[in-house]
Amino acid sequence: MWMQPFTGLEPTFREMERLRREMNRLFADAFRSTGLHAAPAYPAVNVWMNEDSALVTAELPGCTVDDIEITVADDTLTLKGRRAEDELPEGATYHRRERACGTFSRLLTLPFKIDASKVEAKFENGVLEVKLPRAEEDKPKRIAVKPA
Repeated sequence: MWMQPFTGLEPTFREMERLRREMNRLFADAFRSTGLHAAPAYPAVNVWMNEDSALVTAELPGCTVDDIEITVADDTLTLKGRRAEDELPEGATYHRRERACGTFSRLLTLPFKIDASKVEAKFENGVLEVKLPRAEEDKPKRIAVKPA
């Protein structure tokens, strides 16, 4: 009796993958045409790192130093704050409103523990800059190799 070799489910999975890609494209196009997009994370940040520390900058237009709270625990930096709502003149209504207001919170996890006692932060021209030194106990230690 002649038996056909089992070809597996590969053709089925390929077709399912093609269907998934088409559905993703369909939904992405639908949201793009309506103008609906996922809200970007706020505040926008940049993070630079080397072996000894990290530097985080965050855009916080419309905030003051008193509006910002920074906390550090182990390897996580938390930025919290509040951006006040614009005061409108009496009788005025918004024609277009894109700038968000209210409270915000952003957690950033670094690949190393932070020495909280040495963290420095400054706020200038709407940009927050936080220097996060790596904890000494978390820094890699060079091991000297001795000849036998």
